[in-house]
Amino acid sequence: MNILEIRNTLRDKYVANDFVTDKTGEKTIEILGASFLADEEAIFGEINKEYIKEELEWYHSLSTNINDIRAGEPPAAWKYAADKYGNINSNYGKLIFTPIYFDQYANAMYELQINPNSRRAIMIYNRPSMWEEYKENGKSDFICTNAVSFYIRDNKVHCVVQMRSNDVYLGYRNDRAWHLHILKMMANDLNLEVGDIYWQVQNLHIYEKHFKFIKPHTEYDAKLENWVLVETPNDSYLLGNVFDDKKNRFPNGYCVRTTDVASTDPIAKGTIVRTKNSSYLLGNEAK
Repeated sequence: MNILEIRNTLRDKYVANDFVTDKTGEKTIEILGASFLADEEAIFGEINKEYIKEELEWYHSLSTNINDIRAGEPPAAWKYAADKYGNINSNYGKLIFTPIYFDQYANAMYELQINPNSRRAIMIYNRPSMWEEYKENGKSDFICTNAVSFYIRDNKVHCVVQMRSNDVYLGYRNDRAWHLHILKMMANDLNLEVGDIYWQVQNLHIYEKHFKFIKPHTEYDAKLENWVLVETPNDSYLLGNVFDDKKNRFPNGYCVRTTDVASTDPIAKGTIVRTKNSSYLLGNEAK
């Protein structure tokens, strides 16, 4: 599974009104036990490069106070997690770079240096004491990353990120930026290439306030099955069998040749392709 398939699963749950209400009373869409290749930097929307730079620098500062993230007001999500003084648990840099947490980055790197095929190169972010620490002095910060493991395969360093909980819209993009940053550090320190990030989440969810980013992925005129992409020097179009035409132009199963493809999105099962005249949700490609 990859990001495209996760995006499509969330879209299908949205269309089916498959909602779960969280502790605040807000609707969410969730996927339990999600596991996928983190092959895109965001699931919906675009990353905020300026903020990611600020957060990475704060992680490396080892500060556990959100007022040190940037000049001015800290981000709302961090304010929600912190106590009244701004203290939190989840400075990821402190969790892997300091002696109090057993110098986990250095230990993982050394493990791979002495045993490149090791399955022990793991950094554990969460801890049993979090049951008390997450609510200490009014905090609400139960660390979201459980652990990250590193593997050397085919002269590349890969990592598996295991998340307790992950917000689709903001959490994933910022967490991925950190874990990619550390993966690049590890690969550089081991003089190897950067490999893939595999993302495993116990609860992957998107909040109702962000459903608006799913909605565009539900808007199409018809479904296209048994399709094939035809590309010529002058244009590209699709051939396939149309179903559920919302404009009532074609009966189910009718074979159509679309007008020129105008979409820049990947053309694959589950994507919405926009042509000059219509938009199609792609089903199975013709064999």
